[in-house]
Amino acid sequence: MKITLLGTGTSQGVPVIGCTCEVCRSVDYRDKRLRVSVHLEVDGKSIIIDSGPDFRQQVLRERITKLDALVFTHEHKDHTAGLDDIRAYNFLQRKDMPLFAEERVLNQLKQEFSYIFSDYKYPGIPQVQLHPITNTPFEVEGILFTPIRVMHYKLPVFGFRIGDFSYITDVNFISEEELDKVRGSKVIVLDALRHEPHISHFSLQEAVEILQELKPEKAYLTHISHLMGLHREVEEMLPDFIHPGYDGQQIEL
Repeated sequence: MKITLLGTGTSQGVPVIGCTCEVCRSVDYRDKRLRVSVHLEVDGKSIIIDSGPDFRQQVLRERITKLDALVFTHEHKDHTAGLDDIRAYNFLQRKDMPLFAEERVLNQLKQEFSYIFSDYKYPGIPQVQLHPITNTPFEVEGILFTPIRVMHYKLPVFGFRIGDFSYITDVNFISEEELDKVRGSKVIVLDALRHEPHISHFSLQEAVEILQELKPEKAYLTHISHLMGLHREVEEMLPDFIHPGYDGQQIEL
């Protein structure tokens, strides 16, 4: 498995528009964060989790010329707004794009991208196949995904485990039952917004405590705010096996 962090930033990204803080003015490429997303290459299949507003920029940057499916964690705009750009893959691959998400999320996509689902199909619109998922394992192009139910304040969100890799973003609570699904993962990518507590995201300390309990071989933080501080400084304060993720980072499993 090859994992590429397409984006590791918050809903506003980093730098934040109009902000002149040290992080937003940084020239370190690791401090430039697009909206959160991840690309998986598994057994010849190409799968992306979440298509945020920066989807087009991300797939061009990583030269992703093949995409077999899109999987969604939840319906927030910073995770879905780039859906229209799958049109290019429809054209290249000459087939509909499979979308995997909870029924609630699929219904939200139908509202926000109503033209895709209208009775009258305008030429050139995205072509999709909808695959509702629940909190039970499912297959994406023959690849087994195990959903991990987490809470994003009061909104239910899915993380996913694929083999020895677990990916959880936009979370401030994970039950012990769901945490058990993550145990034994060799690599974990986990939400860590900032140092201070937040109503809907893990703080740095909360994320570190969970990762120290789970003890993966490697862990990477995502959904990082400019309030977290400079990448190089955050790296220095973390345990050896935990790293702040950065856009374009590749992990082999």
